[in-house]
Amino acid sequence: MKILLVNDDGINAEGLRHLVNWAKTKGEVCVFAPKVQQSGKSHSIEIHDAYEVKKVDLFDGVEAYSVDSTPADCVRIAVLGFKKKFDLVISGVNCGHNLGGDVEYSGTVGACFEAAKTGVKALAFSAIYTSFDNAVKNFDKVFDCIYANKMFDHADILNVNFPENGDEILITKTGPAIYTDNFEFLDDGRVKPCLVCLYDNTTDTEIDTDATMTGHITITPLSCNLTDADAYAAIKKSFKK
Repeated sequence: MKILLVNDDGINAEGLRHLVNWAKTKGEVCVFAPKVQQSGKSHSIEIHDAYEVKKVDLFDGVEAYSVDSTPADCVRIAVLGFKKKFDLVISGVNCGHNLGGDVEYSGTVGACFEAAKTGVKALAFSAIYTSFDNAVKNFDKVFDCIYANKMFDHADILNVNFPENGDEILITKTGPAIYTDNFEFLDDGRVKPCLVCLYDNTTDTEIDTDATMTGHITITPLSCNLTDADAYAAIKKSFKK
């Protein structure tokens, strides 16, 4: 298996090192990761300016490149630029969960959407921000579960979140957003976003937020299809030219 590893925390991030060490046991690994922190960049790409792509020697026995752009661009330059072929893209391990509606902002998940657009199946791995220990402990269990259940026969993207403790795997739906922002207006004309948590300790284990927060490993299938199928069907049925 040929595996591309990307992330949004940057090529020097601890989570990526854990992922490289494990992924080497599963196949031939190549790394394209951002030069600097790119969290919250979603599926954005650079379309105006040139950017640096530099080969680096950071991981023993693994070809790796530092990319001075977004996580999605890391996938694009690897697949479209270097013309490399991969069987799987794994993005992460993100320092902090990617759950609920907030996955729309995630650079970790954004890289997976780019992978799916190029025809490669993708996994997003995210762990609680305080520790990667439980994620590392359960990499094999999650990977084996995904392939034993042939999940990629049904989904192009799987979003996996590891709790601080707990190893029971649940298949979940995307829950509501966990965070919003208040804005502080500074004297120099700038505004500062101030994160506000919306999570209210609910326990619906069918959704990724609650299941992860209550100590379960969650696997949530995501789709690149942006069409609202119900709205499409209803509008088309009643549409009059």
